[in-house]
Amino acid sequence: MASKPPAGDPVQDAPQVAPPQHAAAGLPAIGHTLRMSRAQMGVARTARTLLKVNQKDGFDCPGCAWPEGDERHVAEFCENGAKAVAEEATLRRVTPDFFAAHPIADLATRSGYWLGQQGRITHPVYAAEGSDRYEPVSWERAFAIIAEELTALGSPDEAVFYTSGRTSNEAAFLLQLFAREFGTNNLPDCSNMCHESSGSALTETIGIGKGSVSLEDLHRADLIIVAGQNPGTNHPRMLSALEKAKASGARIISVNPLPEAGLERFKNPQTPQGMIKGASLTDLFLQIRIGGDQALFRLLNKLVLETDGAVDRRFVEEHTHGFEEFAAAATAADWDETLAATGLTRDEIERALRMVLASQRTIVCWAMGLTQHKHSVATIREVVNFLLLRGNIGRPGAGVCPVRGHSNVQGDRTMGIFERPSAGFLDALDKEFGITSPRHHGLDVVRAIQALRDGRAKVFFAMGGNFVGATPDTEVTEAAMRRARLTVHVSTKLNRSHAVTGTRALILPTLGRTDKDVQRGGKQFVTVEDSMSLVHASRGNLPPASPHLLSEPAIVARMARAVLGEASATPWEEFEADYATIRDRIARVVPGFEDFNARLAANPGGFALPHAPRDERRFPTRTGRANFTAAPVEYPRVPEGRLLLQTLRSHDQYNTTIYGLDDRYRGIRGGRRVVLVHPDDARELGLADGAYTDLVSEWTDGTERRAAGFRVVHYPTARGCAAAYYPETNVLVPLDSTADVSNTPASKSVVVRLEQSPSA
Repeated sequence: MASKPPAGDPVQDAPQVAPPQHAAAGLPAIGHTLRMSRAQMGVARTARTLLKVNQKDGFDCPGCAWPEGDERHVAEFCENGAKAVAEEATLRRVTPDFFAAHPIADLATRSGYWLGQQGRITHPVYAAEGSDRYEPVSWERAFAIIAEELTALGSPDEAVFYTSGRTSNEAAFLLQLFAREFGTNNLPDCSNMCHESSGSALTETIGIGKGSVSLEDLHRADLIIVAGQNPGTNHPRMLSALEKAKASGARIISVNPLPEAGLERFKNPQTPQGMIKGASLTDLFLQIRIGGDQALFRLLNKLVLETDGAVDRRFVEEHTHGFEEFAAAATAADWDETLAATGLTRDEIERALRMVLASQRTIVCWAMGLTQHKHSVATIREVVNFLLLRGNIGRPGAGVCPVRGHSNVQGDRTMGIFERPSAGFLDALDKEFGITSPRHHGLDVVRAIQALRDGRAKVFFAMGGNFVGATPDTEVTEAAMRRARLTVHVSTKLNRSHAVTGTRALILPTLGRTDKDVQRGGKQFVTVEDSMSLVHASRGNLPPASPHLLSEPAIVARMARAVLGEASATPWEEFEADYATIRDRIARVVPGFEDFNARLAANPGGFALPHAPRDERRFPTRTGRANFTAAPVEYPRVPEGRLLLQTLRSHDQYNTTIYGLDDRYRGIRGGRRVVLVHPDDARELGLADGAYTDLVSEWTDGTERRAAGFRVVHYPTARGCAAAYYPETNVLVPLDSTADVSNTPASKSVVVRLEQSPSA
């Protein structure tokens, strides 16, 4: 049987620390998966549910966006995917009695772990103005409340419609359609906080803001560079692809401030040999200082240019623009500056160069370690320069591979969840539905918080996610949310955002990926797009957690009818009844989705969207070619006595969802308020292992941002660098500290001082 949720928050005052591990997965991963799944679902439900994860006739994992191959393993999931499924398919329930017993003020004192462990929300609930707690509300009344607030606004741009990456293509398409028919492009999404820098850089340089590789390309590569990414925790199924690439002769360079167990050795739990011995993955570990990646790739580009025959001159001449300006900038790269920026040695960089020159097919993979700095867009442009030099875009076994975090974050953007949509997309949308979409740009995540803070936005609607927990500058963000007239969260489970309300607040419980979805038109399925532009169906197989839940498409359709009324000619009822009718409209609006329903029927495993650089070596940029760029090299400068902090996940965590209090691979158990510091840096700062410190960030506005009571862990991170878990450290990230161009919060570049803490 499943276990009951914790009655009280566990004490985290004294986390236990052991040496970090040097291999990922294996028997411990299987044991942990089974224990957590059994606790949430019980034995029988665990088996019935996990065997449907990522299967062609099953549901898409609500975790990461890593793709599946055409041939699926019977257990096509990883440890962290199983945790995500277990928490959604849990037998625990949050009923109206729970809300009666727990005022909002009480919820606000609870940890994210405790909130998430309580289970699935069973009824829509409402906190009226002046009320201290949520109470049950009918769906009709809930939509009437939303309509009251939205129609009372002075402008549609006073509303914000946020989308989480778990949202299906169908729901995302309906939400952006409703928002634009209502009259706003205020459609921020979680991509604004993660891979917006990737999209910005790739759209400018290759003409499409998505990765250009497939799983088969990874298997065929000669060299794979994994930069600023920890697949062992954040994308564990990627390790299988890296293992297969290694078996085919690929070499791997990992570039990261922290050694990560998953990139050292992978013990594949799906093979006997993997369980016993595992496969060594990384051939060269470059332990780079935080934010030094642009300098590294710039110097590698200089060295490639200086090597006879290393540049693919034919590709450069036929397919690229801006080479001369780029080459002049690259040639000026300085060894001493690069060594200072990266913390690497000359020998390490020269070893990397030899591996680069020996490769005919190179892929660069990256994640948040590259995207969440002030100079992230310039860094990713430099990665593109690196690949263009040797013709490594648009041929098998080579290309760019930004590894997306959430399962449909890429699909949501494809569906039009974007505050800066193209004119072509809006023209097609308007033609299909007979509406007039606004043409001015809307608000991204950071600007939405600023608008709420300043009173320019008054209604906040979130389709999934944990906005308050995911965003920077926690105190500023929470104060901004509390200024809203109405906050609405479409959710499956509780999180911190439900405890930070506007004057009025609604929680609208929805179906999850694992739930059967039956509408008037029969049993439904939804679709998602993975990190490599493959679109496929997702079909839940479990009875819904409550008869009082609505699907995400149904919630949007009913909200639209309540708000827009008879003035809307859009067939919202039809869309709610049969999602195939939504897909028919997507097919006529979004390029690449022609014959959407027919292609899904013909291809149970899904189909690939077109990608001009990958498919044709055609680059739909402003120049009609792939663009070299020549930005000045940047890297963080840290004052003496300070460290550069990166926020990151633990292994018992997915985004802001906390599954447990351990970080097994890093040797941390029983607590999350730890800060990883190099032993030499800690000694210079007078901080013993096990001491407690307050983290205080330093920013140009002079505001003190403090995260108190963190246990110091002496850890082999890069010198001058530190690491700690989010969302606990989001309080340290200034709202105005963002990446140039993309406006992504710079959560990987936080200058901090460590002050002795009285905490024990």
